[in-house]
Amino acid sequence: REVRKAFIADKGNVLISADYSQIELRVLAHMSGDDGMIAAFQEDLDIHSATAAEIFGVDLKAVTKEHRRTAKAVNFGIAYGQGPNGLADTLGIPRKHAADIIDRYFKRFPKVKKFMEETTRVAMETGFVETLFGRRRYVDELKSQNPMIRRAGERAAINAPIQGTAADLVKLAMIRLDESLPIPLLLQVHDELLFECPAEDVEFTTAEICATMESIHPMAVPLKVNVSSGINWEDAHK
Repeated sequence: REVRKAFIADKGNVLISADYSQIELRVLAHMSGDDGMIAAFQEDLDIHSATAAEIFGVDLKAVTKEHRRTAKAVNFGIAYGQGPNGLADTLGIPRKHAADIIDRYFKRFPKVKKFMEETTRVAMETGFVETLFGRRRYVDELKSQNPMIRRAGERAAINAPIQGTAADLVKLAMIRLDESLPIPLLLQVHDELLFECPAEDVEFTTAEICATMESIHPMAVPLKVNVSSGINWEDAHK
């Protein structure tokens, strides 16, 4: 935060920060076609709370902070091909407990499990995985005789289509915005784009950025963008 405060707009200008909200989980929902995950995003629910309600079998209003913390770790862990050992380390819980949580997750979101299994199978057969737009990631680790390297390859095979598709969407948005906006794109950091804009144009420009990024490609779930502005990058990041 202190570093971001050092990036200051020119006099009369403001910085605009626009970032995709939970883009990798939205990509996972789209690519897996899982009905429960898609419904949560379509209803604009907090995805971690919605996941917690499902895997702990409680009403959405009864989800605790601890429930949500666990569900958040599972959501992001699954997207990175994390197994019981990794989840146990992340949450500081016994492996058996972590395995049980993951098992409940897959029972509630069965198409996510099917997507992961199918993606790994295709990677083993072809030697590569692809993003939604056909960009390939070759997974040579799957050919290794070393079990640890093979497992790392399996995690990479699961994650690469998700993370790669998210990156593709950001790049498509960057191209479209460069073509349509009269202001420069200063910076891209993962799923965040940073612009500099005359203060009097900020309302129109913010709306244009948001509309472009959210409609960049048809998806089974809505793409959501958080946009804010400020004199410095930290103010614009809130």
